[in-house]
Amino acid sequence: MAAPSRAQDDIEQKVNDLLGKMTLEEKVGQLNMVSNGPLLRWDDLSSGRAGAVLNFNNAQDIARAQAAARQSRLKIPLLFGLDILHGFRTQFPLPLGEAAAFNPRLSRLASEWAAREASYIGVQWTFAPMADLSRDSRWGRIVEGFGEDPYLGSVLTAARVEGFRKGGLATATKHFAGYGAPQGGRDYDTTYIPRAEMYDTYLPPFRAAVEAGSESFMAAFNALNGVPSTANPWLQTEVLRRQWGFDGFITSDWAGIKELIGHGVAADGAEAARKAILAGVDMDMMGDLYIRHLPDEVRAGRVPESVVDEAARRVLRTKMRLGLFDRPDADPTHVDSVFPSPEARAAARDVARETLVLLQNRNDVLPIPATARSVAVVGPLADAPQDQFGPHGARGHAQDTVSILEGIRRRAAGAGLQVRYAPGCDLFCRSQDRLPEALEAARASDMVIAVFGEPVDLSGEAASRAHMVLNGHQAEILKALAATGKPVALVIVGGRPLELGKLTDLIPAILMAWYPGSEGGTAVADILFGDVSPSGKLPVSWPRTVGQLPLYYNRLPTGRPTLEHNRFTLKYVDEAITPLYPFGWGLSYTRFTYTDPAILKQRLRAGEVLEVAVTVTNAGARAGQEVVQLYTRDPIASRSRPLRELKAFEKIALAPGEAKRVILRVPVDSLGFHQDDGTYRVEEGAIQVFVGGNSLAEQVGEVSILETIIRPGSGQRASASTLAQ
Repeated sequence: MAAPSRAQDDIEQKVNDLLGKMTLEEKVGQLNMVSNGPLLRWDDLSSGRAGAVLNFNNAQDIARAQAAARQSRLKIPLLFGLDILHGFRTQFPLPLGEAAAFNPRLSRLASEWAAREASYIGVQWTFAPMADLSRDSRWGRIVEGFGEDPYLGSVLTAARVEGFRKGGLATATKHFAGYGAPQGGRDYDTTYIPRAEMYDTYLPPFRAAVEAGSESFMAAFNALNGVPSTANPWLQTEVLRRQWGFDGFITSDWAGIKELIGHGVAADGAEAARKAILAGVDMDMMGDLYIRHLPDEVRAGRVPESVVDEAARRVLRTKMRLGLFDRPDADPTHVDSVFPSPEARAAARDVARETLVLLQNRNDVLPIPATARSVAVVGPLADAPQDQFGPHGARGHAQDTVSILEGIRRRAAGAGLQVRYAPGCDLFCRSQDRLPEALEAARASDMVIAVFGEPVDLSGEAASRAHMVLNGHQAEILKALAATGKPVALVIVGGRPLELGKLTDLIPAILMAWYPGSEGGTAVADILFGDVSPSGKLPVSWPRTVGQLPLYYNRLPTGRPTLEHNRFTLKYVDEAITPLYPFGWGLSYTRFTYTDPAILKQRLRAGEVLEVAVTVTNAGARAGQEVVQLYTRDPIASRSRPLRELKAFEKIALAPGEAKRVILRVPVDSLGFHQDDGTYRVEEGAIQVFVGGNSLAEQVGEVSILETIIRPGSGQRASASTLAQ
């Protein structure tokens, strides 16, 4: 590790000086986080019994709370946190949709704008990014993350941390760890993940957050292999602090420490507080247990005061690094109504356009043909601006949002195209009473844009689903629209893949719009009218049916690989084993070809880089963007390795007929895997290489690793003495 800087030394000295002045109660006060609302005790702020607060979302309240903290004996400033996942006033696409852009530049841009708006009114800290990998779209919170792939997740988590920090917000990367793999896809349920799988699959995005500079982490609600994350010293202390060198602080999730009683590992609040602080959780979010019990636990000798000192030191160190002791308090004249600015809207539109995934487009139904004179827009989600935000909309306002219907109307006006709108049903499609007017609009128009999916209440936290079909009567309405004989394009608004069944045969064009945010309507119209070619790629495998879940492309091989006419191989007897649409899938209005692949060096040693070149050509008549993806496989190893693993990607823009030679690079040191004890191995032997536009990419060759690289479980890089020749 690099030597500490003079500025870091100065901060440590100031922290130690301040700790020397603090009573035990004041130290514990820094470990207490309270929420704005009816239960807030303002005297806790003025007496130093709170170190951080959440759910203050306007400058007037923030200024009042910080002024109260300035009345405490030591005048230690509060840290103001808020859930800002995908925008503050200007709403960007939800993180899972943003991941579909496969564009870390846009991830940084979206996070920076969210931070700029939130910090303007005095928020300092966001409970984001969510770095939880998930392979099970039954889990409602999959919408808050990046999908199923650890490499994509690592790249985007780092980009989001960097964007938030550039915009002025500290980050609390969450939920540490394994939260995205609950049994049955049920939010808050337990997870069982082998240690090697944790290291290889679930932990890399969190490590990327550390390396990108995340100031804090949030412990997960779930139990991991029988040990709740909030009382898990292997996660909080061994991995995060000792192996990765993280020196920021860790907060619980909402009342997460109190939930140790429900987990059955603590008999009462005192034991819960003791187990959490000894495991390494520094801050108690809305549990009221540290402030009530830790002083007595210290005096009774059950918790060393040095543990409390170290936790307080981490919190104070972070506050000093953020400059909170010198930063002016929030300006109460600042209001969020100055947003969305034209610049923020332009950014939100740019991001949203690249997140839209064209799943299928038979007969080139899209874009809307220039010969069309009228279009019917059908579906309640076409005119549901609040639902376009998705969960955790922060300070988003419906009146700021361009609905999909409004976006289509604006664009159609310029083209002289008549738009007929009929919702077809209410938001949850409880009946088909309004179907006749929808069918009338469809029959009177040249084509139909159907906008259906998941109302926001069916996605996000506490929104796990056992049935992932289009809710209510949506499927029946879509079948009736298809039966009119008019071309139908389905736009899906929602937070996860949904079970489409026979609709994929009846509806020729399907566009996944996720929750596209404030400029979602303009972005969707840009794609529907062909002003921009779709370029989004699926960050999750799209199942045919919920019974396939969990489903993911990078699964392990089996001794009985699938054979079409052999029952006793890997398969279902009543459904195909493959996804409906694979990871990395996404169509364009143009066509890309891959030619002349070349592996630049076939024999590789430690410290070298696998380089693969390929020529990508836009063979169509429209401009477009393509995500060039590189996958590898270790076919023979000391433990079974995935059939494919994404290792690099690059998004490129090509004019019609244009070709580009793309070189994708993968460090040899990243071609290995972990053992259960944390040891990392890159083994001598062959590595297969695949390049293409999705996870079904064709093999382009293989390379040879000439030596086995072993990195100890401490997480340090291997030295020459640890290389097994």
